[in-house]
Formats: sequence, C-alpha cells, structure tokens
Amino acid sequence: MDRRLAALPVSPPAAPDALAYAREVLEVEARAILSLTERLGEPFLEALTLMRDCPGQVVVTGMGKPGFIAQKLSATLASVGVRSVYLHPAEAVHGDLGRVADGDVVLCLSNSGTTEEVVRLLPPLKRLGARLVALTGDAQSPLGQAADVVLDIGRIAEACPMGLVPTASTAVLHALGDALVMTLMRERQFTREAYARLHPGGKIGRSVMRVGELMRTGASLPRVAAHAPLSEVVVVMTNTPGRPGAACVVDAQEHLVGIFTDGDLRRRVERGQTDFTTPVGDVVGRQPKTAFAEELVLAAAERMHETGVDQLPVVDAEGHLVGLLDVQDLLASRLV
Repeated sequence: MDRRLAALPVSPPAAPDALAYAREVLEVEARAILSLTERLGEPFLEALTLMRDCPGQVVVTGMGKPGFIAQKLSATLASVGVRSVYLHPAEAVHGDLGRVADGDVVLCLSNSGTTEEVVRLLPPLKRLGARLVALTGDAQSPLGQAADVVLDIGRIAEACPMGLVPTASTAVLHALGDALVMTLMRERQFTREAYARLHPGGKIGRSVMRVGELMRTGASLPRVAAHAPLSEVVVVMTNTPGRPGAACVVDAQEHLVGIFTDGDLRRRVERGQTDFTTPVGDVVGRQPKTAFAEELVLAAAERMHETGVDQLPVVDAEGHLVGLLDVQDLLASRLV
C-alpha cells in the first residue's frame, strides 16, 4: 500500500443515532408547518385581498434566512403573473426604496419581528404609501405593530440541537408564502395556458404548446393544387424551406384534398410508375390524418406516433389548409 495513503487519517463513522435525529428534524419541521392550519383566519383573507387587488406590485423583503425565503416567494409570485420584486432591507435605505411606490403591497418576513434592518425600513415604507403585511412569529413586535395585516406563525421551536439555527421557522415562512400564492392563483383563476406563457423555455411551457404555435405556414407550407403534375409536386417538396418531405394537396377553394409524401413517390418509382405528368390529385392519399391549430401539440404528436406518419396537415373547421405539423419541428422543440 502507498505509504501516503496509509498516513491519511480515517474519519470516524457517523453516530449510530444520526438517522434517527435526521428524522426528528423532519418531524419537527412538519409539525411546525401543520400548526399553521389552526392559525389561518381573517388576517390571511385580508392579506390575500390586498395582494389580489394590488394596483402596483407585491414587494417582498426579509433579512438573513427569511430573506432567502422572501426571494423565493417573490420569484413564485412572478411565475404566476403577479408583478413582484425582492427588496433587500439593508440596500433599501441606500436607494433601493425607489422600487416601492404608493399602492404597492409589501410582504415582510421576520420570525422575531425585531431584526434591525427590517425595523429601520418600516417608517419609510409607510411614508411611501405601501400597505404592509407581516409574516412573523411575534404579533407584538415592532414589525407586527407597524403592519396593516399580521400573519402570526406563533412561537416556533427550531429543529436545531442549539435551538438557534433558523430551520423550522423558515420552513413555516416558506409554507405560509406558498399558501398565499397558491390561494391567490385560485382567486385570480390563473390557467395552465397563462402559466405556460411565462415558462416558454421549459417542459411546462412545451406541454401546453398549441399546434398553431409550431406549424409551418406561408412559404414554409408545401401546398400544390390537385391538378398539378407530379413533377411540380417534387419541385415543391424539394424547394420548400425546411424540406418537409411532403406536399399538401388542395382544391380550388383551398380545402385539403390529401397529402403526397416522399414515401408515396418512392413507392411509385419502385412499381415503375414514373409518369411525372400524372396529376397529383389522381394518386394522392386522401382523407389523411389532420390536426387543428387549437389542439395541444402533444396530442397531435401522439397521433403521429400511433399512425406512423411524419407530417400532419393542419386544417380549420371547414377543412381549409392552414399549416403543416412536421416531426422535424417536434424533435427540434424537444416535444418527442
């Protein structure tokens, strides 16, 4: 054995009761969160009403560990369409109070309600005309007394050997903030579609994307008339941007007649049917699977998978061709 390795100190194993203690930490925090259910009442509804009817933005502030919870709460509000900003209490008194205006609602998180930076911020907030909602463990604290609405979480025993590290109290503040935002979403009837519009780059946004957002239109839509010869169809399939490998066949009124694919072309050549003057309307596959612009892309993609096709013509309620959904675009958008 390498002497250098042999000289390395060996760390002692974790204490035998470490897992039991970890479980106790989780139980302490879970009990603390559940204790909130009995404390919710009229003040919660008042805070909810202030946030729902706020003509400005919801400003969230807090110092230390509650400050991190406040940042997450502000981000959650923004993600569901509520204009929100996080205000750092220490920076606020050095110019960042300019983020706050008359009509704003300020959510202030402080377990003790006596944090120096938070208390110093209260008079300026009131002078600016903001409404103040306190999330605190002491309704009689300076924060509680200055607030328009107090959401009192009560005295929380921390899940810490010393009883000092903010653990259970921050878990409770986090849960209370989530309860406010989720209830606000319900009050505002915030939809999945609205949520997706604010998350266009993520899996959630893609899951509610509509066919109309992804389909090919205009110059990228391969369209030919039913009387066009196959030679023209090949040119269209070849020269259309994105090379879709198919052409949608329409009649004089732009109703979809069918779709002719490069697979159809190969099969004709294999059978010796090489007369390219043949009108595509005579040989096109009719009654193809189609999609509507308003339906979910994922539903259309599932239909493509089940039927083994790479393209779906998109039509309106009267059967007019309006676009083409191509598997290449599904792959590029990471929808399949």
